[in-house]
Amino acid sequence: MRPTLLATLLIAAPLVGAGPLYDLVPEAGLPPGLTAGLSMDVKSADLDGDGDADLVVAMEWAPHLILLNDGEGRFVDAPDRSPRTTHDHEEAVLADFDGDGHVDILLVSEDDRARELYLNDGKARFRDASDRLPGRAVSNGAVAVDIDADGDLDLVIANAGADEVLVNDGRGNFTDESSTRLPADTDVSQDVAAGDLDGDGDADLVFGNENGSRVLLNDGKGVFKALADDAWPAATEETRKASLGDVDGDGDLDIHLANVRFFQQQTPSAQDRLLLNDGKARFTDATATHLPKDEDNTAHAAFHDLDGDGDLDILAGHVVLGSPEPRPIRALINDGEGRYSAASAEAWPARIAGNLFDSAEADFDGDGHADLYLAMRIGSDLILRARR
Repeated sequence: MRPTLLATLLIAAPLVGAGPLYDLVPEAGLPPGLTAGLSMDVKSADLDGDGDADLVVAMEWAPHLILLNDGEGRFVDAPDRSPRTTHDHEEAVLADFDGDGHVDILLVSEDDRARELYLNDGKARFRDASDRLPGRAVSNGAVAVDIDADGDLDLVIANAGADEVLVNDGRGNFTDESSTRLPADTDVSQDVAAGDLDGDGDADLVFGNENGSRVLLNDGKGVFKALADDAWPAATEETRKASLGDVDGDGDLDIHLANVRFFQQQTPSAQDRLLLNDGKARFTDATATHLPKDEDNTAHAAFHDLDGDGDLDILAGHVVLGSPEPRPIRALINDGEGRYSAASAEAWPARIAGNLFDSAEADFDGDGHADLYLAMRIGSDLILRARR
């Protein structure tokens, strides 16, 4: 139903002149039909140790894809490298969980509550170690982060209901320590992001929730508490994606929230939000002055340097539930101080469209410039290959 289209689209940076900086090449990189279905998430890393960027795509009610790069940006499906299991996949996490220097794969699922761990032998051959993951939950997002500063990567999982912290023993064995690490909650969390928000050197958390997101600060030992009410401009928006990045160049992490009105129709708006950090995890809502107005259902938004000028632009997709019609994907260009405006039609043509659910950035073709993989929930996945 959805033929694969891996495309390269040349777009010119708005500041360096007219014309596209990315070039569309139909059917580039994958056999036709390979991503036909529902791509929910994509992550990029060197899985086979050959120095280029490979891909893992989490598919809804289909086996995940392992796509190995030939070094020139052409991808080969590798279905024999990992167990082929069909689940309601929501997110993939790529990280070295067992400390052997190789990138492993973790997948979490929603409706069937599955969670999978596949350990890499260093040549992109994966063995099932899912029995090392305790618990089952309706999970929508996950992040690998060293919460307790012991040198290994733990897991934080965003759930419909109580979120989870799974602590790693350094060898890829996980223990559920949620009850002693996280404050109690019953939110429907769609996403989680980790970063040092208050400048104290440890990893804090932002949960994107369906009825108001929340920030949790780390005490340095991996125990989290909610940010004080007066430091966070609370709102009841329905958030699908939380992104952290220094948008204004002041050295701290700001927050972008991608919002929708899918299930919480009482929310006043689907307007995305931008929250600027003072460096100590006190946030100012800069949405009105720094973001264009929008009522799009932004199922995914992420920071990428789209125009090659060294600051963080925003890639954002609009999704209408139940509609297969591809929607234009927005490119919002940063002025260097965190103020965003839509890229020109010449720089970012309307044919860059689809039901965007995730994106990954890497130099796929080895030319020194960052390309993009766009994962579409319905329709064809795309590769945007930078020419600059």
